[in-house]
Amino acid sequence: MTKRDYYEVLGIGKNASADEIKKAFRKLAVKYHPDKDGGDEVKFKEVNEAYEVLKDQQKRQRYDQFGHAGVGGSSGGGGGGNPFEGFGGFGGGQNVHFDFGDGGLGDIFSQFFGAGQQQSRGPRRGRDVETTVNLTFEEAVFGVEHDLHLDMEFECEHCNGSTVEPGHSMKTCSTCQGSGQQMKVVNTVFGQIQQATTCSDCKGRGQVPEKVCSVCRGKGTARRKEKLTIKIPAGVDDGATIRLQEHGEAVGAGARGDLYVNIRVKAHKKFTRESDIILSEEHIDMVDAALGVEIDVETVDGMIRMKVPAGTQSGTDFKLSGHGVPHLRSQARGPHIVTIIVDTPTKLSKQQKDLLLQFDSKKKRIIF
Repeated sequence: MTKRDYYEVLGIGKNASADEIKKAFRKLAVKYHPDKDGGDEVKFKEVNEAYEVLKDQQKRQRYDQFGHAGVGGSSGGGGGGNPFEGFGGFGGGQNVHFDFGDGGLGDIFSQFFGAGQQQSRGPRRGRDVETTVNLTFEEAVFGVEHDLHLDMEFECEHCNGSTVEPGHSMKTCSTCQGSGQQMKVVNTVFGQIQQATTCSDCKGRGQVPEKVCSVCRGKGTARRKEKLTIKIPAGVDDGATIRLQEHGEAVGAGARGDLYVNIRVKAHKKFTRESDIILSEEHIDMVDAALGVEIDVETVDGMIRMKVPAGTQSGTDFKLSGHGVPHLRSQARGPHIVTIIVDTPTKLSKQQKDLLLQFDSKKKRIIF
């Protein structure tokens, strides 16, 4: 499906200023917010995607020059995009690891390029685990303790993951003589090649139990459910990932894997967020805009009294310092930006119309 032009999505021209882009985004984000009556999640995501590109000067320049292909998107046709697009940013400066596993392509490559050499293998390590935590807007701003209910492989409580029956110890593996590896001859297109593989008995440890654990049968782990309470820091944003080292699955006589917690923040009905800035709108009538008024503004800290000076125009921004999102690495907080929307009445009484006509000095015309 062909993507719409980002400028068309935001309803702006290609020469729009950064301020015009921001205001167009705010207006459409409020209009299509999925949690509002009449909201549209698809259009909300489309608007957010367009804004993420056009607010960044470098991304905008690439988009203006190359279109969607210049910012990693797809215009619906074929072509010469990055063939590794979507694999964690391959080719974009990030580390990517393809684990082929024992007996797969890794063995084939080792036959051709590493034949007869000892394969370096690190200590055994458990599987990494991924989970998702859903937060409210306020929880993401102020931080929260959250309980995770994990159902996975934990250390065997009888042998503490050692695989050895308590009261017994480990002994040298008789198969590999403690090296952790076995040599075998394989037939390839180049002839017979000697290859080092992980010992099938000790799994590379070089030692085996004198007596295996009677509960886990030498596995070192058992599947069960456990609760883990984690502290999510103030200021975390939607899409962030928290890595908890060695909180993943256990493995017999080895280190636990890591636990990756993906953060999802529920959209707020009134507030939107840009980095450490919270944005909202407040509506006033044209009389209050002309004469000035004090209004109660909702913030994440509660209601705050704010003065709107006389002559305020619709679309004017006011900054409430220190009422935004906390910085992850400091105690400082960003601002809360309040945009004033002046509502023009659509139905007037005759008396109101007469008063406005008297006020409008432009009705006095000079005839030449």
